[in-house]
Amino acid sequence: MKSKYIIWLVVVILVALIAYKLAVNKKEINEKNKPVQTGNVKIPVKVATAEEQTLEINIMKTGNLTPFKEVKAVAATGGTLHNLRFNLGDHVQAGQVLTYTDTRALQLDVQKAQTNASKLRGDLNTYTELLQGNAATQEKVNDIRQNYLDAVNQVNLAKKNLSDAVIKAPTSGIIADKKVEEGMVVNAGAEIATIVNLSRAKVQVNLTETEVYQIVQGQKVKITTDVYPGKVFNGIVSFISPQADQTHNYLVEIQVDNTQKSLLRSGTFVYADFSRTTHQQLLMIPREALTESVKNASVFVVQDGIVHLKTVQTGTETNGKIQVVSGLNTGDQIVTSGQINLKDGSAVSVSK
Repeated sequence: MKSKYIIWLVVVILVALIAYKLAVNKKEINEKNKPVQTGNVKIPVKVATAEEQTLEINIMKTGNLTPFKEVKAVAATGGTLHNLRFNLGDHVQAGQVLTYTDTRALQLDVQKAQTNASKLRGDLNTYTELLQGNAATQEKVNDIRQNYLDAVNQVNLAKKNLSDAVIKAPTSGIIADKKVEEGMVVNAGAEIATIVNLSRAKVQVNLTETEVYQIVQGQKVKITTDVYPGKVFNGIVSFISPQADQTHNYLVEIQVDNTQKSLLRSGTFVYADFSRTTHQQLLMIPREALTESVKNASVFVVQDGIVHLKTVQTGTETNGKIQVVSGLNTGDQIVTSGQINLKDGSAVSVSK
């Protein structure tokens, strides 16, 4: 009986010890799992100040020079060419005679037409007098008058054909291509020569959507080329395409002053510098401050150690900075680094 009592006592003690050990372990586990009271954690960020700045536009493009005018001189009438008065490279003026086709047949046509018109003029005078004496009918006089008017038109046409036999330069410039030689027989419409006018030249370049909104028609452009190091030619934006091409680029044409001995030749590779400083003060921030795309732009603004997410409307972008049209004020502190860890209302510490 006594041995049983001892056994039960030992069992009770073991159970009590096990229960105590379990209770102690649970307390230690709970202590370990208990959240640590760390206080208000501040996220380190870098900031920049929204500032009003004078916008500097820096756009440099490349292109090839083309003549302001390139015109082909053609024969208006067919025939044998006589007295060729030009050679490759010659400078010619608008209206200058280049050559002419054989005019002998055309001169005979003029004489014949004039003779016929003169005869009909005499008949018209005679029958007009007869009509006054009732010796001719009005119908006869009208027929002769119409024939006379037709003859006058034939004279004018014959004279025009004779004049067209003289082939003149349609514009001032340089003979860049010569298609004929003296004595050749040409048809009406045959090309005689190509004349290029390089007193002014053109440069065509393609600008992106962002760039095209930063230039204006009439803007001055500096044109340079490796052919003349250090020399600057003056250019003016003469055309801005109102429509983009399939690659979303816009064609821009620049007229270049080339009157000084026509130094620049067609096809020359040139640089077009659109750089300029505007007089408008724009509110600018670093481009990396945007948390979304330009179309859905927003930034974190720091106020008293707390960030606030603000939606902004953006404008011109240049040199790593972007214009803020609305949503910010001058002097606002904008987060430029560390946005990935932020949300509206987060506490921050500004790093330098």
